[in-house]
Amino acid sequence: MDPTLQPSFSRQVSLYSVMQSIIHCGPISRASISKQTGLSKQTVSELVRILEADGWVRETGRTSGHVGRSATTYELVNDSAFMAAVDLGGTKVRVAIVDLAGTLVSEVVAPTHSKGGHSVAAQIGELVEQAVLEAGVDRSKVRQTVVGCPGVPDQKSGRINFAPNIAGIDQIDFRSAVAAATGTQTLLENDVNLAVLGEHWLGAAQGIDQVALIALGTGIGAGLILNGGLLRGGTGAAGELGYLPFGADPFEEESLRVGAFERVSATHGIREAYRKATGKDLLVPEIFHAAEAGDKAARSVLDDLSRQLARAVAALGAVVAPELVLLGGSIGARPEILKGIKAQLKRCFPFPIRVETGLLGSHAALSGAVAIGLTELHTELFAKSAPGAVVTLPTPKQGKLAEAVE
Repeated sequence: MDPTLQPSFSRQVSLYSVMQSIIHCGPISRASISKQTGLSKQTVSELVRILEADGWVRETGRTSGHVGRSATTYELVNDSAFMAAVDLGGTKVRVAIVDLAGTLVSEVVAPTHSKGGHSVAAQIGELVEQAVLEAGVDRSKVRQTVVGCPGVPDQKSGRINFAPNIAGIDQIDFRSAVAAATGTQTLLENDVNLAVLGEHWLGAAQGIDQVALIALGTGIGAGLILNGGLLRGGTGAAGELGYLPFGADPFEEESLRVGAFERVSATHGIREAYRKATGKDLLVPEIFHAAEAGDKAARSVLDDLSRQLARAVAALGAVVAPELVLLGGSIGARPEILKGIKAQLKRCFPFPIRVETGLLGSHAALSGAVAIGLTELHTELFAKSAPGAVVTLPTPKQGKLAEAVE
């Protein structure tokens, strides 16, 4: 019997408490669960029997080293359910299948479908199928999909706004399209929001409750955690740094479409600045290589980029005062950018802000998707009828997702 079908409110609260103990402390004995939760040993035994019969927990051994009889211990059955984590970008899509304990069991990557819209939703469904086949897991056990995407997901309409790098996803109910393609409950979240959640759960921001992450690549955006919680803002657009009103003229039509700051700080702006200075059309990695080789124009372009990014960090510092600002993305994670921002920030902002590069790299958003997805999935399975209850996640143990992102 599915635990979410249990009719009793008190039973759901008790079930939630038992599962919290098993998820965080398993393998664990029934006596220890009773001590942690305050539930009677009889109630704990009954709930554990139900969970074991339904395949959610299992006996894993017996306690040892104690005076008296040893006790049976129980743990979560990791492969009793799975979720799909999707990192959707303008150039590629990354899909991972993860079990209930956070073990990454398979991962596939493909170029993002050029037609956008429904074609991208269908592609996500195909990649989930491919990842499931590679993992060799039961497809029916994949219950949840979390999609990290650029732009601002509209949670009412299912559309994704302000994502110009992927055509058509602002014109359709993208969430429903992905749900239909995957056959799962689907959640949408901004990719940089997921990245900062991933760093907070597994990476450089563990234990820090005031943190921002700036991701810079084809676009620019920030994810913000304040007082330990993700800040989305009233419109869901918190952290859309590309629309800061400096860099380019914010009143030009192009700035309203793309963002004045993004026009000068992201890939296109960097390439355009170098082209204007030299007449040469280089890719961003080539501009970095040219700067390393002594190209004065390339160095000037990157120095100006560091100044612009320092202004963005200062703006975040003035408004939300994060303890830590992390840098990520294909451009933001480069050591030259970190060095340049630190040097320029001292010249324009008087208050201390620690600026570092994130630890999770290309897996940051995927890790955040797993954090959200597993929390939602555990809560749906084991606390659905307990209002306000949220099953929290421990940091994955060695050999789990944490190891995959090292």
